[in-house]
Amino acid sequence: MGMMPTPDAPLGEKAMIEAAEKALADIAAVRQAVSKVIFGQEQVVENTLLAILSSGHALLVGVPGLAKTKLVNTLGTVLGLDASRIQFTPDLMPSDILGTEVMDQDENGRRSFRFVKGPVFAQLLMADEINRASPRTQSALLQSMQEYQVTIAGRPYDLPSPFHVLATQNPLEQEGTYPLPEAQLDRFLLQVDVGYPELAAERQILLETTGINEQRAVGVVNAERLVEIQKLIRQMPVSDSVVDGILSLVRSARPGHGNTETDKTVSWGPGPRAGQALMLCARARALYEGRLAPSLDDVHALAEPVLQHRMALTFAARAEGMSVRDVIAGLVKRARG
Repeated sequence: MGMMPTPDAPLGEKAMIEAAEKALADIAAVRQAVSKVIFGQEQVVENTLLAILSSGHALLVGVPGLAKTKLVNTLGTVLGLDASRIQFTPDLMPSDILGTEVMDQDENGRRSFRFVKGPVFAQLLMADEINRASPRTQSALLQSMQEYQVTIAGRPYDLPSPFHVLATQNPLEQEGTYPLPEAQLDRFLLQVDVGYPELAAERQILLETTGINEQRAVGVVNAERLVEIQKLIRQMPVSDSVVDGILSLVRSARPGHGNTETDKTVSWGPGPRAGQALMLCARARALYEGRLAPSLDDVHALAEPVLQHRMALTFAARAEGMSVRDVIAGLVKRARG
């Protein structure tokens, strides 16, 4: 931690601004380093980094082959995190993720159990195609995401710090997938939609990745510095108007809260975690965009990644061909007035 008086003492205003300016510079350097390897997809990179800066996990949704794995590897390198990857399959067992106890025997024939850590013991874990594994295996991962520890044979083992899960999910209703239950989706701070690249970016991908000299990611910060920035983000002041904006947006997305449009279109809305996510991510987004204080613009820009996996539409709305994104866009439009 360096020589800090107490790790969580609130900073004075001058020290706060100084620390925020240093964080701004570091985050700008991280953005720069990622953009040398990942072309286009600025929104995807931004939202994924915001989830990490806000100490959370992200769910990346997109068809296979859109460089999601490459993004996670790149972030691991740039942020100086120890990364690992698990490919989820229908036969994957909880122990394949968490680890197992093995029996050891010493030279005197005495037997003892030793815990062999599974791939979940990483600072940045890529859980690939998470909806392909059985619900039991999914929940083993989701429990560790929630509790930051793993319990094997009654003994708890702490996961590394920081600990971030970037899970990928294929949107196509493919064979052999188990959709994540709502309560488990709520564990993800953000849902990041990964679309096809723009033409210019796809041209760059073609030219830069099929030659001999492919760009390699370089480290910019380390895990210790990342944790400092995460703590700083939690200490950034948020104005009353932004707090009010978060509350009114989240509440407007819930049926039975006086919004007639929502009552017609939404069958269940976002819980309090959505507001917490907006509070954290709005601060992170301000720094990411080079500002020292979050604004209502940050809240509105984050509405879709924060809310879309925390609400569901009524049958009537789905029958009309509406999507959750359409509903959120409508709520944001109303909030902007």
